[in-house]
Amino acid sequence: MKHLIIYAHPDAASLNAQFKDMIEAHLNLNQHEVIVRDLYALNFNPVLTRADMEGQRRGAVGQDIVQEQQLIRWADRIIFIHPIWWTGLPAIIKGYIDRVFSYGFAYRYDQGVQIGLLKGKEAVVINTHGKSKAQYQAMGMDKALSLTSDTGIYTYCGFTLKQHFFFDQADRTDAKQVAVWKRQILELF
Repeated sequence: MKHLIIYAHPDAASLNAQFKDMIEAHLNLNQHEVIVRDLYALNFNPVLTRADMEGQRRGAVGQDIVQEQQLIRWADRIIFIHPIWWTGLPAIIKGYIDRVFSYGFAYRYDQGVQIGLLKGKEAVVINTHGKSKAQYQAMGMDKALSLTSDTGIYTYCGFTLKQHFFFDQADRTDAKQVAVWKRQILELF
């Protein structure tokens, strides 16, 4: 299977980085093809410009976006690894989605009906966040996060969402809990 890891965290020693490194090593060990796109290391430009929008309307995107879209076409499964900041996506991953998941590539409209164009591809999402699950549930934020990302991005574009992990209180966890989370992730693969 071909796996594309889209990773967004500025700290190479973060828990998110540990998950990325573990998944990459596991997949390589098991003879899978793996490509990692570390958006911070790539210095990916997340800013959707007017020129980007005009190009998307014409079906023309910049060479940096063409490269990312080719990798998504290549992959069977895309693994998104990033924290939840301010109850949402970090700017760099949001900008990646804004620029790369363009009209005509990730979705289109046919007689007013939206069609996801990334059908046949699986998505796995791994998120860390600081609040507890109980706090997010009490606010309704757990449902909001799933609605905005799972429904509003991934299934909208046609992905089959294989799993979305939300690892809570990640900024104050211990090695025992991290080991549990790592086992949960590896069980999926």
